[in-house]
Amino acid sequence: MIQLYDAGVYLLHGTEIVESGQEIGLRTGREVSKEEAAKNTMAYRILEEHNTSGTMEKLQIRFDKLTSHDITFVGIIQTARASGLEKFPIPYVLTNCHNSLCAVGGTINEDDHMFGLTCAKKYGGVYVPPHQAVIHQYAREMLAGGGKMILGSDSHTRYGALGTMAMGEGGPELVKQLLNKTYDIKMPQVIGIYLDGEPVKGVGPQDVALAIIGATFSNGYVNNKVMEFVGPGVEKLSADFRIGIDVMTTETTCLSSIWKTDEKIREFYEIHGREEDYKELNPGDVAYYDGMVYVNLSEIRPMIAMPFHPSNTYTIEEVNANLKDILHDVEQKALVSLDGAVDYSLQDKIVDGKLYVDQGIIAGCAGGGFENICAAADLIRGHYIGADEFTFSVYPASTPIYMELIKNGAAADLMEAGAILKTAFCGPCFGAGDTPANNAFSIRHSTRNFPNREGSKLQSGQIASVALMDARSIAATAANKGFLTPATDMDVEHKGRTYHFDRNIYANRVFDSKGVADPSVKIKFGPNIKDWPSMPALPENLLLKVVSEIHDPVTTTDELIPSGETSSYRSNPLGLAEFALSRKDPAYVGRAKEVQKAQKAIEEGTCPLEVLEELKPVMAAVKTKFPEAGEGNLGIGSTIFAVKPGDGSAREQAASCQKVLGGWANIANEYATKRYRSNLINWGMLPFITEEDHEHLSFANGDYIFVPEIRKAIAEKAAEVKAYVVKGEDLAEVTFKLGDMTDAEREIITKGCLINYYRG
Repeated sequence: MIQLYDAGVYLLHGTEIVESGQEIGLRTGREVSKEEAAKNTMAYRILEEHNTSGTMEKLQIRFDKLTSHDITFVGIIQTARASGLEKFPIPYVLTNCHNSLCAVGGTINEDDHMFGLTCAKKYGGVYVPPHQAVIHQYAREMLAGGGKMILGSDSHTRYGALGTMAMGEGGPELVKQLLNKTYDIKMPQVIGIYLDGEPVKGVGPQDVALAIIGATFSNGYVNNKVMEFVGPGVEKLSADFRIGIDVMTTETTCLSSIWKTDEKIREFYEIHGREEDYKELNPGDVAYYDGMVYVNLSEIRPMIAMPFHPSNTYTIEEVNANLKDILHDVEQKALVSLDGAVDYSLQDKIVDGKLYVDQGIIAGCAGGGFENICAAADLIRGHYIGADEFTFSVYPASTPIYMELIKNGAAADLMEAGAILKTAFCGPCFGAGDTPANNAFSIRHSTRNFPNREGSKLQSGQIASVALMDARSIAATAANKGFLTPATDMDVEHKGRTYHFDRNIYANRVFDSKGVADPSVKIKFGPNIKDWPSMPALPENLLLKVVSEIHDPVTTTDELIPSGETSSYRSNPLGLAEFALSRKDPAYVGRAKEVQKAQKAIEEGTCPLEVLEELKPVMAAVKTKFPEAGEGNLGIGSTIFAVKPGDGSAREQAASCQKVLGGWANIANEYATKRYRSNLINWGMLPFITEEDHEHLSFANGDYIFVPEIRKAIAEKAAEVKAYVVKGEDLAEVTFKLGDMTDAEREIITKGCLINYYRG
């Protein structure tokens, strides 16, 4: 089904995989170097066109367009305003698809929306009102363009199927673009994704995506690399099918994606009235890839990603055939993911030898596409979901899609069967909509199934589980009244409905400044919209207290800052910080605040030892080796250790919440994604790496670590720093690596955060 190549390969004529340069020479009659052939990937060409550095080794990218949603745009614009923003220099679209439900927290969600509308007017942007479209569907319909690059403050910013290289990053990276700065990265490796064959009936894009994620996530095969989709199987897929695979590439931890384009993609642009934005993309005649994933589409069968990660994949047939064993395996993994905080068992979901699920949802940027929902309607037509526990909700990804489903009858088929159609909303993806009951099992065509992401709270004794599936098999399960069923088990004739895009829906409702700013507009600030607190510059020396220690194999951003109901506080840095690590380590906030008292004392010119008694013996031990430490050259704060933090969302608050609570660093064996590490740096936090085995660390929760001359180490571009763990009266030496940093990133850390960096 899927094969990973052990080394780099060549692609000849866009169709033939060739493993050696010598063979390429024999086939073409000329020698072609890896370096020359690497320039023939689509990714290289697009990056080259957008690079301003003058060298392709270290890129400085300027994007064509930006996009954000209502969990992120307030913080981005507030940061940019504090740094001198006068006008959006490139098209910037503000969508409202995360905090769309305005009953939580009083007026604060709608206050954020009005902030966005007035900022779009003042600075020359585009404002998409709530319920019109989820961020990525609007971008597909209205922003994407062949050969273009888009940066979004959401991790699933992926429009590669439409010929657009898109990246999801934390808000500070968008701030840089708004201030006419660049996105600075080393030239990423490019991995070919060679699609062959053709999907069988009943297999959808989520099935293909989950198969790829299952094969590439745990081994890091595409981590921080660009996935480039090629091969004869591409042309067998519709535009919607490609989009459905593409959006899930985020879950492999890749940097971005790009696909070859053809007449089906041209037709997509024509349907949306933007034929001029189409561009044919193909790799060169001889292209070199740093790795290759071979995917035989014909062999893929309906998939399910069991809790608690999109990479925990099986075929649905496997699950049904080995139900008790697989559920037991999930329960064992839950002991790690849930830290034993609740009793967790799925055995009661086995009813008459079959898996009974409580909820089915098709939603968002992954599931809410036109073809997915039409296929689901075809599968459930003539059936009904029953009057028991099982519920079925469908969220079209945009109002134009919803309108077409009404016109062509698909909406009626779904509703007659018992499904509920809802507006364009990302809530089911992050726990703000259709939260299941305690101990319920939900199947979703959405993006993630991390622990508690669907809205349950361990600290309140609540737990629910989410498995990811394709819309087709969710509909088949719904037709079977909640018993897990692959779509391939149902022989259904699909209507093959044609999509008609009604552009007037947006034309009549979306505010588009056409890039014209109006400085006279006054921004509307709700009472929950707060400025960032002041943040000190990096001191000469640091004293860090470890206030949380996480030994899970991977720590998601959802665990660093929960999603769901906390999203209403995303415009209030201190308010949101109260939720930091609350579902992973509820004592973290209190510990961090206690240490922060010492730093605040320093900033106020008083003695930190007087406000935090435990510092006295610690500083006494430090001064035995560093007698000058503490005389106006010391910063005191907190740090956390996690094995591999930062998988998942791009939201910067996973880092900024630690920062406003006095965090100065993270310590990790590795960082799950580039975007989380960038968020740390942009908030002035040191991304330390330790090579010590996480089960045998030289430090532990509650220990103090003294880092001498850290400011000097950053300025001198040191690759690693010596630090000292305080053990009673002794200091135990430990080494931390810093990894690659650009000159700008070093200066950001030195100045304390990106805001300080731009203030000068």
